[in-house]
Amino acid sequence: MTDYSIEIRDLHKYFGDLEVLRGIDAVVRTGEVVCVIGPSGSGKSTLLRCVNLLEEPTSGSILIEGEDITGPDADVDGLRTRIGMVFQQFNLFPHLTVLRNLRIAQRKVLRRDVAEADEVARAMLERVGLSDKVDEHPSRLSGGQQQRVAIARALCMNPDMMLFDEPTSALDPELIGEVLDVMRELAKEGMTMLVVTHEMGFALHVADRVIFMDDGVIVEEGPPAEVLRNPVHERTRRFLRALDAE
Repeated sequence: MTDYSIEIRDLHKYFGDLEVLRGIDAVVRTGEVVCVIGPSGSGKSTLLRCVNLLEEPTSGSILIEGEDITGPDADVDGLRTRIGMVFQQFNLFPHLTVLRNLRIAQRKVLRRDVAEADEVARAMLERVGLSDKVDEHPSRLSGGQQQRVAIARALCMNPDMMLFDEPTSALDPELIGEVLDVMRELAKEGMTMLVVTHEMGFALHVADRVIFMDDGVIVEEGPPAEVLRNPVHERTRRFLRALDAE
């Protein structure tokens, strides 16, 4: 069993003539939290979407727990049961209750019966502090609650690792903390996490490593205190100064 949950090797991604990822090499060790930071358009979200093949890499390879998921014989459906993903938008079905939102993928992908799916769903909702919202519809929840439901939905699939694509960017400032608290708890429990974020406090205090990307390449990576408080590269320093000025 490899010590790496995710290995990314010389990853390139083109959209037409535009090269968005330009030779990315990175690893996420099992149980590690890695935060990816950088300006808009730097390729962060594309990188995440390539890891679970929502975007097909142009070249290079991605290994999940030692298995090359970019190979011709890759079990993509099986892969997606091992990787949970939480997006900027919550992507909940508005016409379904919270419980039914959490039931669908379990039934269709894992073939759980209704009783088992509901039991797992209720347990995951309790885990994110929303056990009293099982019968609510998404429109009756705050943005922070909806994102916590989305996290619970991903956890229902018993993933080996979680990908977060700027999970707080669509939230009002006062709601961000409740989502980050859930993510902190997951980190404490040892969940392997690859997180694209602009929340520097979370990256500083929760991440094991921080990766700074710009223009489709990794400019700098290392322990959070080093990258965020004493960056080596001028491009990283300019990015952090711009955040401080906001």
